[in-house]
Amino acid sequence: MHQFTGKHIENAMSQTIYERRSTTSALPIYVQISEVLIREIASGRLIDGTCLPPERELAKQHFTTVRTLRKALEIVEEKGLIERVHGSGNYVRSSTAVESIYSMFRLELTTGGGLPTAHVLSVDALEKPSTLPEFGTSNRGTRIRRLRYLNRIPIAVEEIWLDESVGRIDPNTLSDSLYRYYKMQLGFWISRAEDSVGVDGVPEWAPDDFPPPAHTPVGYIERFSHSDQVGTVEYSKTWFDHTSTRYVQRLK
Repeated sequence: MHQFTGKHIENAMSQTIYERRSTTSALPIYVQISEVLIREIASGRLIDGTCLPPERELAKQHFTTVRTLRKALEIVEEKGLIERVHGSGNYVRSSTAVESIYSMFRLELTTGGGLPTAHVLSVDALEKPSTLPEFGTSNRGTRIRRLRYLNRIPIAVEEIWLDESVGRIDPNTLSDSLYRYYKMQLGFWISRAEDSVGVDGVPEWAPDDFPPPAHTPVGYIERFSHSDQVGTVEYSKTWFDHTSTRYVQRLK
């Protein structure tokens, strides 16, 4: 079995979002920690057989208590991604089928993994412009513009349109995971998505925190998101900084 030192794991998970308090997130700390571990395992940064550091050391790395860390490890264990061996430690059990809150978030750091967070730039209820592809049943929707981070690194800007037929978004309750928000606040969930990937210029509304300036060619993802309950309800476009980030789709 592979034995990683605390320094190895710390480097693999450096700049976690616990260091960044300015981004919003409705996820409890133990869920955030579990997502870090899940994405590191999915990206291959933590390989099968890796022994995680002792729990007290791992808790210290994540700026939390051992009790909170153990709640995170329980989530990862329930997904079959670690094996807790009494008297020995916690060992990674990698899987090609990793399900998590961010399992449909396809961007990773080029160094692997990274926990997604977001800074909301604007939320507006608007009539859909003629340039928007057809989706949903209403001629109106909620437009969300966000700056996305992986750990502390700004990696993408995105514009999301949610069809008004499924409700309006309250900016005061919005969380980093929109799909989780849809399920918890609006009563439907996204079951699948269709992505197209290409190259496009950074939009003019992108904030200065996003490294590539406006009109710079970058990678982009165009996505239609579907709910089995109500059909195609969301359209989004994400421009990502390909110098720090990659789009990953793992086949099951």
